[in-house]
Amino acid sequence: MAAPAAALAGLLLPLLLAVSPSPAVATTDSSDAAALGNLYSSWNSPSQLAGWSAGGGGDPCGAGWQGISCSGAGVTEIRLAGVGLDGSLGYELSSLFSLKTLDLSNNNLHGSIPYQLPPNLTYLNLATNNLSGNLPYSISNMVYLEYLNISHNLLSQQIGDLFGSLNSLSELYMQNNQLTGSVNVLSGLSLTTLNIANNNFTGWIPQEFSSIPDLILGGNSFSNAPAPPPPPFMPPPPRRPRNRPSHPWGSGNAPEGSVNPTGQNDKKKGLQTGPLVGIVAGSTVAALCALLLLVFCIHNTRKRNDDSSSNSKDFVGPLSVNIERASNREIPEQSPESTSVATMKVSPAEKMTPERIYGKTGSMRKTKVPITATPYTVASLQVATNSFCQDSLLGEGSLGRVYKADFPNGKVLAVKKIDSSALSLQEEDNFLEAVSSMSRHRHPNIVPLTGYCAEHGQRLLVYEYIGNGTLHDVLHYSDELSRKLTWNIRVRIALGTARALEYLHEVCLPSVVHRNFKSSNILLDEEHNPHLSDCGLAALTPNTERQVSTEVFGSFGYSAPEFAMSGIYTVKSDVYSFGVVMLELLTGRKPLDSSRERSEQSLVRWATPQLHDIDALAKMVDPALNGMYPAKSLSRFADIIALCVQPEPEFRPPMSEVVQQLVRLMQRASIVRRQSGEELGFSYRAPPDREGDMRDLSF
Repeated sequence: MAAPAAALAGLLLPLLLAVSPSPAVATTDSSDAAALGNLYSSWNSPSQLAGWSAGGGGDPCGAGWQGISCSGAGVTEIRLAGVGLDGSLGYELSSLFSLKTLDLSNNNLHGSIPYQLPPNLTYLNLATNNLSGNLPYSISNMVYLEYLNISHNLLSQQIGDLFGSLNSLSELYMQNNQLTGSVNVLSGLSLTTLNIANNNFTGWIPQEFSSIPDLILGGNSFSNAPAPPPPPFMPPPPRRPRNRPSHPWGSGNAPEGSVNPTGQNDKKKGLQTGPLVGIVAGSTVAALCALLLLVFCIHNTRKRNDDSSSNSKDFVGPLSVNIERASNREIPEQSPESTSVATMKVSPAEKMTPERIYGKTGSMRKTKVPITATPYTVASLQVATNSFCQDSLLGEGSLGRVYKADFPNGKVLAVKKIDSSALSLQEEDNFLEAVSSMSRHRHPNIVPLTGYCAEHGQRLLVYEYIGNGTLHDVLHYSDELSRKLTWNIRVRIALGTARALEYLHEVCLPSVVHRNFKSSNILLDEEHNPHLSDCGLAALTPNTERQVSTEVFGSFGYSAPEFAMSGIYTVKSDVYSFGVVMLELLTGRKPLDSSRERSEQSLVRWATPQLHDIDALAKMVDPALNGMYPAKSLSRFADIIALCVQPEPEFRPPMSEVVQQLVRLMQRASIVRRQSGEELGFSYRAPPDREGDMRDLSF
């Protein structure tokens, strides 16, 4: 009986295995799951969110995470309004390609809005949080956006041209922030609802706003002065004579049956010399009359501008708006001509666009560009820096020294005092133009320029203070701090600085070449987020004609070969310097180190031949990492470096593609902890490539 029983069991076992449930397979796209895991960690892993988990290992669609809706494998909605979230918005929102709705309103979120947002959103609500800083420029590319609510936050910036391309936008709520500038940029939108109350908007209310059904403007500083006059009259182009047919047969070849008065064709066949001379003479007289009319209109326009600057009238054009209702913070304007140099004082905390600034000799002159940064006096900066004393010194660069500035209101900033010997007379004239450009940089990984001083020959720049040191100091001068830079943090630093360069190269118009990209210009905050400094200072940096090129840049080991050989510096030269910084992150070594043996003194020359050798690469890794890194992630990191530091600039990738590869690297890398024998070891794996992903880097 035993044998038949065994045979029966042998037949039943495969059948039971066949009908038993198979292991659950995640139904959510892996990049979407990773992005939500990053959000959960950025919110400090709130316990009130049912089903959520960190690390990207969960299944939001299959497990039904709270507030998540999906279509297929893609996350399409995140609705978590008023659930007590606290923290930031992370750095992986841009991976949510299927997301249409994001509602995180009425929480306690803080920090800045990420530079990269979900690109295909139609509904975005971040209202009633504690978000600060600037609006990301990526909003301008969200062409499907229909509803945007960023009200009741701490956002502060000029809105610029962020909304000009949002043709689908119908509802816009920005009330109760600290936004500044003109609202003319909103006049071209087809809005049904616009609420911009209680900000710091200035200028004139566009007449196009009169067509918006639901409009709230109160609590701004709109002008009561006359709106700017229309452009000078231009005569319309000459029209065709009315007796000339506009049909295809207008040349006189009328079809059969058409009506043609007797002799009409004969008159059109040719003009005699006399009438032709008369037409030419008449056209010449008409052109002269039009020219005189244009000159007369321009003269009158200038006269009206002069009159409007001295005689303000309560008139804002065709739009009928009660300015007293729309603005409860009117600031009386003072005629610049009545303000002397000796008595003019500007509060450091007061944001304004100055119409006049101090010249080199202390006299006043007109600026040609708008400046959104705060003007400071030398006296106020001397007080804040304790007369630029040694104890306040933070660092020193090619243009001058940087000091920590403590203001009476508790604000802490960093002041770069530019050495007058570093600027030529022409560069001094261009200082304000450079300030204007730098003050418009808006990116979470770029140190914002908040103020400047151009008084009595002094040139100073005021930045936000980032107080956790530079990447260079953390990597090279503190073993304790460098050990805190885990592999994931290093990749995140590389990604953040790559995004900063991408913004300068590919978002700013015209493109901004950094020209001095190095680890000492990457500042770290308390969470080790990178902030690139000195952006835009290339306009003030001594050029190669003054024979400072190789001494200033080449000695640091970051310069691209083409700059050392020819003095040519482009965006691709920045890409090379970025690759050198990635090498620092990987190896923990300085770009140039004379204390090492000769073959290892140049980091690029020593490391480049080993970047594709797995065994050699493992020996190059910074000892401070203690072997804690994913092997596959390390290899991909090295591949990106190899592309960036190629000798030929045309073969280096643009920064947008570097960003894409670093984002993909972060999405793929995962660490699995295991026990090995008696020791606690670590093994690493990366999830299998999804269909369509490239296993090798190709730019």
